[in-house]
Amino acid sequence: MIAPMTYQNILPMNLTSRSNISSGVSKIFSAAVVNGQFRSTLLQDPQTAIQSGYLGETFSLSKEEKDLIISIRANSLADLAKQVNRSLSNNY
Repeated sequence: MIAPMTYQNILPMNLTSRSNISSGVSKIFSAAVVNGQFRSTLLQDPQTAIQSGYLGETFSLSKEEKDLIISIRANSLADLAKQVNRSLSNNY
């Protein structure tokens, strides 16, 4: 017999909080996830990756976002994402 749930711990959730990640940054990471060549370029030469865009699309980034991504040296996409997220979270 399965006992009914007698206790539910409900955590508050703030659904109105705004993400610090812009759509341009999100598009860069999306392109890097689906395309290995773009991902390699982003990790090895982020300035070229940003300037070249992906599939004819350009990335709409603020100067601060562009400078941040170009300045980070990461060995993996996960590492790059972690560093970008940490920096953007501290700035906003």
